[in-house]
Amino acid sequence: MDHLNAIRSFIEIADRGSLTRAAETLDLSRAMISRHLEGLERWLGARLLHRTTRRVSLSEAGLEALPRLRQMLELASDLQAVVGARRTEPTGKLRITTSLSFAISCLTQAIVDFQGQHPRIEVELVTVDRAVDLVGERIDLAVRITNRLDDGVVARRLASCRSVLCASPAYLKRRGRPKRPEELKTHECITHAFGARAEYRLRRAARATTLDVKGSLSSNETAVLRQAALAGAGIAMLPTYFVGDDLMRGALVRLLPDHEPEPLGIHAVYLSRQHQPQPLKLLIDFLAERFGGDVAPWDLQPTATATRRSASRSARR
Repeated sequence: MDHLNAIRSFIEIADRGSLTRAAETLDLSRAMISRHLEGLERWLGARLLHRTTRRVSLSEAGLEALPRLRQMLELASDLQAVVGARRTEPTGKLRITTSLSFAISCLTQAIVDFQGQHPRIEVELVTVDRAVDLVGERIDLAVRITNRLDDGVVARRLASCRSVLCASPAYLKRRGRPKRPEELKTHECITHAFGARAEYRLRRAARATTLDVKGSLSSNETAVLRQAALAGAGIAMLPTYFVGDDLMRGALVRLLPDHEPEPLGIHAVYLSRQHQPQPLKLLIDFLAERFGGDVAPWDLQPTATATRRSASRSARR
């Protein structure tokens, strides 16, 4: 347990008279505030608060501990200021999670470059296909690709994730190339297994279209969908960060370029803006600069040229 953050949370609860208001002040989730309080009570071996459905109040032990904990926090701040002034290189360990496809395509190289600048910062990169519980799984940073973020977390947008509809030349030779979105219903579509319905959301200019599609293969992992598309299993909707090279070399052909799939946000998700460990703040700033801008760096590649080349090859076949 981080004792200093737990002490800070307890002091805010005492000052505000509420776990919720303390969480808002510290820019933490209420779950994290509760975890801090429980850890501090275990450490001290005493219950610090009396809680009811309407308010919280300090126990006798809490009243005795509060002034001493304030002194401890002040001493710790003074010590950190003295030691931090002498330290030139940030140190620490970060536990990070993201999808396998984004880790392979973008995040791993970014972390390697980051560690080149900060060699004393250790990173554990965990790949998952779901939104993890940051508190329960002790995650410092989650890089999530979504337009729906959970309540109680803090997020900083890093970039936009664009996707394309694509298929292999072999599949298009066998089944033909769709000219209109409605024709996707007659094709084998490889879909992401995250809901009961298999659908593609497309937009052309300001007009949005949602199409129900069907196919015999789905997966919860983008890397599997890409491999299936390369193998000729059908049409897939895949992020440009993952298939840019495939489009350039003609292994995949972009379809319906005038109808763009709904873009998603790429977010750095963490628990608090305040009291961030220095390594975490440095990494978030690094990723924001690395991936940020009006256009994501992987979309600066000549994808449009690649699309025209792929279309030309497909037409000749």
